[in-house]
Amino acid sequence: MKIILSVVLGLCLLGTAAGNPPRAPKVDPCNLYGAVFVEEVESFADYQVFVEDVESFADLVVFKEQTASFADESGLWFFTDNRAFAKFTVAYTNVQGFADFSVYFSQFKSVAGCR
Repeated sequence: MKIILSVVLGLCLLGTAAGNPPRAPKVDPCNLYGAVFVEEVESFADYQVFVEDVESFADLVVFKEQTASFADESGLWFFTDNRAFAKFTVAYTNVQGFADFSVYFSQFKSVAGCR
């Protein structure tokens, strides 16, 4: 009887874990800089990102660098076409609730970083 009960309990717990996979802990966007690759499929990306229309609502202000060597501080991103060269990957989402953090793309390098 104890064996059957433990098997049933184990299957119940296994079903719960398989049905609801754990999500990675919330990331600190202030630590993200460097080469980034944009994934088309959200589940392949390290982070899901929501793009804000207003700078003050964003978690991170991003400036697009022209070379990877200059993307060495918070908010300075170099977009690469090769996933192997990327430090991290992102996918854009239209739903803010699904995003790990939000960004605003600025034309000015001096405002890049966290607020």
